[in-house]
Amino acid sequence: MAEQLSIDKNKTVLLIMDYQNRQLSNFSESFQKELLTRANKVLAGARQAGIPVIYVEVQRGQRTPETEIHPAVTPKTGELVLTKRGTGPFASTNLDEVLKRQGIKTLILMGISTSGCVLSTVRWAADMDYQLIVLSDCCADRDDEVQRVLMEKLFPRQAKVISSTEILPAIGRI
Repeated sequence: MAEQLSIDKNKTVLLIMDYQNRQLSNFSESFQKELLTRANKVLAGARQAGIPVIYVEVQRGQRTPETEIHPAVTPKTGELVLTKRGTGPFASTNLDEVLKRQGIKTLILMGISTSGCVLSTVRWAADMDYQLIVLSDCCADRDDEVQRVLMEKLFPRQAKVISSTEILPAIGRI
């Protein structure tokens, strides 16, 4: 798959959504470690290739340690952090305006949870004609069957669904 994947770094952004302490606490420590390791490899690859990284966090009340972005994937200086109030980032942030201003056409998505922010983002962004790449092993959902159905049946209708190991060579060729 990755051999055929063509990414224009000038028109692509990596969205890392809801990688916050509270969301990660829904998973075992070993799963968290694996997920964060994969996410960090993708973040490093994107940064090295010059692909902008945008963080999306959810805050519905007072900011507490559990609502902070996990320290293993902390944004670097200059990386945008958008704060949303609901499930999807397009409905309650200026994400679309930011993307259009930068000339972004392709979104690489990673997020927790797959049935929440990732699903909302895929559906909204597809309707707005963004090209989408969903990193299946950098998304997580508490329900394994929902994760499987979304990745295997629903998302492929509107996005290229690949793994983090498949995106890294494509990013590296830029």
